[in-house]
Amino acid sequence: MRWLLAGILAAACAGSARAADGTIFLTFDDGPLPGTKNILSVLSQENVPAAMFMVGQHVETIPAGRDLLAEAKAIPLVTVGNHSYSHANNRYRRYYSNTQAVVADMLHANEVLGLTPIVNARLPGRDVFRLPTVSREDLSINVAQWEREWLDYELVAEAGFYLYGWDFEWVHSDDGKPVQSVDHLVNEIDHLFQYGRFTQRGKMILLMHDEMFQDQFNGRENLQSLIRKLRDRGYAFGDIRNYAPSKL
Repeated sequence: MRWLLAGILAAACAGSARAADGTIFLTFDDGPLPGTKNILSVLSQENVPAAMFMVGQHVETIPAGRDLLAEAKAIPLVTVGNHSYSHANNRYRRYYSNTQAVVADMLHANEVLGLTPIVNARLPGRDVFRLPTVSREDLSINVAQWEREWLDYELVAEAGFYLYGWDFEWVHSDDGKPVQSVDHLVNEIDHLFQYGRFTQRGKMILLMHDEMFQDQFNGRENLQSLIRKLRDRGYAFGDIRNYAPSKL
């Protein structure tokens, strides 16, 4: 029994050590949407940094969209990023078949969001990184498709964007309901940090979507619980602007 207890204690200490070395970057896509208000409220209350990659068209068409954008930009620890104007109308292959239109769509979103270069951004439907010290392709698409789209990523980056993908996702169903429970998600995060297979060592970019945090899904409570459980495990929360510092 003594050896069993010692083993449990050692495992717990190892887990704590891993968490202490781990930084999580909270990112939210597709806002402003129902759920955005709850996200902003929790981020302010918990005083944690996050990136909110917003869609220009939603700012213009969602009730209170402009007010939510202004509220997000007024929170010092929140980075408002560009997630395109149209979100590709959810037709990604068609969207990426016209490079000039992709760049124009991203620049249009800058105008609506009031952002000027260098702009932190995430491409719709593509897990791509284009940063001064980090470059990674979307491994979920086939090589032929990547070869057709590669120039799009390059020219968007050259137009004044730092592009961020993600390492892990809190998945949601078609109606926006989170798939994993908070406890399940935290356990998955612990497991991933144990193996450490991230774009950058010890740094996890967590992808979430604003619609997951609506009242009907207990969004405020879920996000607050997630942040507190991760904090209790010793994880730090990172500012996306410090994710990949430029080379001197």
